[in-house]
Formats: sequence, C-alpha cells, structure tokens
Amino acid sequence: MSSAHPGARRADGPPAPGATALKGRTGLDRVLHAAGHSLRGLRDAWRGEAAFRQELVLAAIALPLAVWLGRGWVETALLLGSLVLVLIVELLNSAIEATVDRVSMDLHELSRRAKDMGSAAVLLALLLCGGVWGTALWQRFAG
Repeated sequence: MSSAHPGARRADGPPAPGATALKGRTGLDRVLHAAGHSLRGLRDAWRGEAAFRQELVLAAIALPLAVWLGRGWVETALLLGSLVLVLIVELLNSAIEATVDRVSMDLHELSRRAKDMGSAAVLLALLLCGGVWGTALWQRFAG
C-alpha cells in the first residue's frame, strides 16, 4: 500500500500517478484553476451540506443588516467577519467529515474525535458570531 498522497513526488522527480493538476501550473493559469476548484467546493457544500445552506442563507440575509447595524467600519467588519468565519469553519468541518468517511465508515474513536472536534469548532464560531451580533444589537437599541 502506497503512502503517497496526491501531489507527492517520486524519488526520481516526476509527480506520482494521480498527482494534482495544479502542480505543473504557474501564474494566472494556476490561480484560475485553483479558483475553479474553490467554486466547485462551494457548489458541493451548497448541494450536499444542509448546515452550510442554512448558514449561507442566514449570512445573505444578515449582510445588509450588518451594514445598517454597524456604527462604523470596525463594527461592520466584525459583523461581516463573524458571518464569514461561520461559513469557513463549516466548510472545514464538512471537509473533515468527508475525509473521515472516505477513509472508513467503520466506527472508530479517532474518527469520532475528529468529527466531534470539527463540530465543536462550528459551535464556537456560531457562539462568537452570536456574541458579536448580540453586542452590536445591544449597543444599537439599549445603549
């Protein structure tokens, strides 16, 4: 069984079979191909992850509210940044879950820990977002 991962090089130099197509690309060509992979990841998350869809819809609704609610560029950036952070962490959690499931669907303590830690990261991002938004709302209406 080979321990090589996509993009790994053999000892003699050429890319291993199945190596990522971006390894030979440079400049704008590499950026454009990487952007395509990123868009495919967003599309896959939208199609396959209900939590990502829900968070993205809420973020789209909250975006104009953040512009209205923020009393300056720093508050607006914190409101928007906390929304984007939730989406980023959700994408990473989904990637962890997909990787663990790809390796094995068997129940294993390390698989459980990886998935639970990813879920905990999403929870912390949501709590941070809720705290930022709650504070901004408090300042706007009670302060």
